[in-house]
Amino acid sequence: MTEQFVQLDELDAHLVEMLAAEPRIGVLELSRRLAVARGTVQARLDKLIARGAIKGFGPEVVPAVIGYRVMSFVTLEISQRYGHDAVASHLAEIPEVLEAHTITGGGDILCRIVARSNADLQRVIDKIVGYEGIRRAHTIIALAELIPYRTVPLTKAATLA
Repeated sequence: MTEQFVQLDELDAHLVEMLAAEPRIGVLELSRRLAVARGTVQARLDKLIARGAIKGFGPEVVPAVIGYRVMSFVTLEISQRYGHDAVASHLAEIPEVLEAHTITGGGDILCRIVARSNADLQRVIDKIVGYEGIRRAHTIIALAELIPYRTVPLTKAATLA
């Protein structure tokens, strides 16, 4: 899959909005609601997927509902001799690490992690920093989610650009 710039139009934005609201909706129902041909909807979906604008249709799991009630953000300082790839491989082995990004500023990598409790958070952090390529971790516990991860407002704004 190749990522490249995709100029969205109003139809694309409506398509993404409907898929975000109802991920299990079928192409035929999308075409009916959007009042366009089924082939048009399928072609637009195929284009958005092929160009990397849409990367998946899987279920969105809520960690708190399955027992992971503590969410935190961890900034890692790494030993440069190991590099980002080696640290990323280590982090990928830890199920509680939901995502990791290289960053600028006071650290090298920012992770979003979850744990079952504060005591369990200590276990997860110990597992993270147990790798010799990680020199230090700074942890911030999230208290409440104010705005969940979202892309629909972004796709709407992209049609205006």
